[in-house]
Amino acid sequence: MSSHAGIKVVLVHGFLDTGWVFRRMKLRLERQGAVCLVPRLRPNDGRGGLVALAENLKRDIDAAFGPSAKIRIVAFSMGGLVSRHYLQVLGGAGRCEKLFTISSPHHGTATARLYPTKGARDMRPGSAFLRRLHATEETLREVQLVSYHTPMDLMILPATSSVWPRALNLDFPVLLHPLMLSDEDVLSDVERRVLR
Repeated sequence: MSSHAGIKVVLVHGFLDTGWVFRRMKLRLERQGAVCLVPRLRPNDGRGGLVALAENLKRDIDAAFGPSAKIRIVAFSMGGLVSRHYLQVLGGAGRCEKLFTISSPHHGTATARLYPTKGARDMRPGSAFLRRLHATEETLREVQLVSYHTPMDLMILPATSSVWPRALNLDFPVLLHPLMLSDEDVLSDVERRVLR
């Protein structure tokens, strides 16, 4: 049996995505014995706001793994902010060993001004949602944090918004935002760090 058997990994998708974006990563982790949960963030355009998505994420995790089993989270784009609210504000930090964010707009993104939903407003630089995340970061002191970013990101503007001072920041020169989840180097690095 793999030494990774039973590791619980939650894969949290991004804006306008579905869990399908994690198909390659999920397969790789499950081959190593990890148990993967891929919740559906609904609605995936965030029209109800990121707080509501985080509350739903908490319910999905609790339903799948119970209220206290240790988990590791890999989150893409908007999913990173939803996951952070779950961890920092809804009490999830106490059960989470590791959080990996991939191209998440930790400081907001100018592209969020192009979409009219509450969730998009939450992702605008300087939003009340982002200010609350910044103010509650200390709750993550026991969680291993890694942030992946690409300097060529055209969805997260500026691309440096994916750089999170509290985390280990890893720069991968991937051409486009969605390709971060299919880049072999990113996948291999995430797999290695999630499972160790």
